[in-house]
Amino acid sequence: MTTLPSPAPVIDDADRARMLDGVRFDADGLIAAVAQQHDTGEVLMLAWMTREALDETLRTGQVCYYSRSRAALWRKGETSGQVQRLVEARLDCDRDAVLLLVEQTGVACHTGRRSCFFNAMR
Repeated sequence: MTTLPSPAPVIDDADRARMLDGVRFDADGLIAAVAQQHDTGEVLMLAWMTREALDETLRTGQVCYYSRSRAALWRKGETSGQVQRLVEARLDCDRDAVLLLVEQTGVACHTGRRSCFFNAMR
């Protein structure tokens, strides 16, 4: 039987707010978020997060993105069941991109593929 890692540790409100204050969101209030399978290193997808989406992700351990096309929060797997559980979040050196180490349930891509990065440019 496979044991899944525990969700990301719950961060208290003050620490979470302090961390979020250090994130450099763009002029539209967004940050690029790369999801990577925590145990294999497989890059799964790129999406966008608002402060609210990142806060919810850190608070709950369930990954939440921001859909630019729908202009709304997008809780990964809410309708499909293809959820991402946060194991760890890392900001890049400029604090303007976030790497989400996740436990992916099912596929990550809306095309039915495991990863959104299947179009090789050779």
